[in-house]
Amino acid sequence: MTGRLGPAERADAWRRLGSEQFDLVIIGGGVVGAGAALDAATRGLRVALVEARDLASGTSSRTSKLIHGGLRYLEQLELGLVREALRERELLLTRLAPHLVKPVSFLYPLSHRFWERPYTAAGLFLYDSMGGARSVPGQKHLTRAGALRMCPALKRDALIGGIRYYDGQTDDARYVMSLARTAAHYGAVVRTSTQVVGMLREADRVSGVRVRDAEDGSETDVAAHAVVNCTGVWTDEIQRLSGSRGRFRVRSSKGVHIVVPRDRIVSDTGMILRTEKSVLFVIPWRSNHWIVGTTDTDWNLDLAHPAATKADVDYILDHVNKVLATPLTYEDIEGVYAGLRPLLAGESEETSKLSREHAVARVAPGLVAIAGGKFTTYRVMAADAVDAASADLSGRIAPSITDKVPLLGADGYFALVNQADQLAARHGLHPYRVRHLLDRYGALVHEVLATAKDRPELLKPIPAAPDYLQVEVVYAAANEGALHVEDALTRRTRISIEYPHRGVDCVEPVAHLMGEVLGWDGQTIAREIEVYTARVEAERDSQTQPDDQAADAKRSAAPEARQSISDPVA
Repeated sequence: MTGRLGPAERADAWRRLGSEQFDLVIIGGGVVGAGAALDAATRGLRVALVEARDLASGTSSRTSKLIHGGLRYLEQLELGLVREALRERELLLTRLAPHLVKPVSFLYPLSHRFWERPYTAAGLFLYDSMGGARSVPGQKHLTRAGALRMCPALKRDALIGGIRYYDGQTDDARYVMSLARTAAHYGAVVRTSTQVVGMLREADRVSGVRVRDAEDGSETDVAAHAVVNCTGVWTDEIQRLSGSRGRFRVRSSKGVHIVVPRDRIVSDTGMILRTEKSVLFVIPWRSNHWIVGTTDTDWNLDLAHPAATKADVDYILDHVNKVLATPLTYEDIEGVYAGLRPLLAGESEETSKLSREHAVARVAPGLVAIAGGKFTTYRVMAADAVDAASADLSGRIAPSITDKVPLLGADGYFALVNQADQLAARHGLHPYRVRHLLDRYGALVHEVLATAKDRPELLKPIPAAPDYLQVEVVYAAANEGALHVEDALTRRTRISIEYPHRGVDCVEPVAHLMGEVLGWDGQTIAREIEVYTARVEAERDSQTQPDDQAADAKRSAAPEARQSISDPVA
């Protein structure tokens, strides 16, 4: 199967890590690490990608789910960053991942007469003219009545008019997993639950890494001409492992989002709202949810499990309720998630003012680090990292070509959208089910449905999570590198934030489905259920705490799914 990350491939990857000489070893399975693995593999390099936990288990699964130019960066006059991001958004929407990245509309409510409309219109005109209006519609001006027709949920006195504009959206975790599978398809060795615990050295240069299997504790050395540190908020910790001084410092900024049902905010469009510090997004999510966020506060505690506090949730509710005719309450919240942005440390103490530009440096012979940036520009960051590492590789390195390499599932996607009804009839599914699968797997939908060929019961919904089919869990374990229940419930699907039970009500059937693929015995299945349930309970507890320290203490008390992992991790 194409770019498969299953149990057999995992065993083979461990053998290869310990026996082959690589051009590059990339540490970190977030969007930049997976992007760098694809970039290097498609340049003809021998590359290995190792990740301590799961693909996108850090920052890259906890974003606002937007592929955007960064409208607010225009105000900070970061025009180069906006232009670059809009160019990348265009590529993702049209060529690289049209099955995963979709246009999404936003209403910008206007509340000040005279100056605000021309000021905002000028910014959006710049946004559109930089490339923002190529694959999505340009801005549209609305009167107050027109804005309220588009978004009846708004208070009448909350606006005097509005402007609608478009950006892009993706399921960030699935995007990263697809990126890593595409890298594997082109020859990269990709292995999760594989933690870097030391650096190898020859004289004064880094010559590889020592890794530990986070599942069973076994260790091996991986030889490489160069190592690329793509660990985001863990950049400084991996830097310390190398024993050399870094060229830049990374600060962590916590961003919290809440998820609420679609019927709680009556609107045909998302919204972008100004706050005293930054902006707040109300983002359509799938057909039946809204994501509302985000916060922007310094975080200096557990990097692996950032915790949302009651104060974070109150901040979001307070700000969104200023404009809503029917306020949101705690009872409306289906899910909460917190993520950390890896920001390059600047002079300002306000994290929202720190630059989203990225930096790349050859911090020692054989070791390159990259940090900063944003999800949308991952491809540019990845190419820069591989370019920097080329100084330690012999011979001329081919230029980056990832702007011409669609992700797995992209080729044939548009034709399959037109054939959704026939595909649904062939498999006895409702067409909306097939469209749901197409927007998650693209042309790989045939592989997913083939998994249920002799087991038609797998085409039934997951108990207590009817938006997803049981076959998706089996496919996640067999092909997408899911090793634990939390991988399936929080990243391969988004059950953990889309249902009020946060996955607890379906953890048992999901554990049994995964266990069939991964060979779990009854004791392992019981532990998986226990660990996931404890995780959800710890997260719920943390979200009732008044401050970061108290929330962190509650969240950190939950057991790890990966029993042999240690701090620092990457």
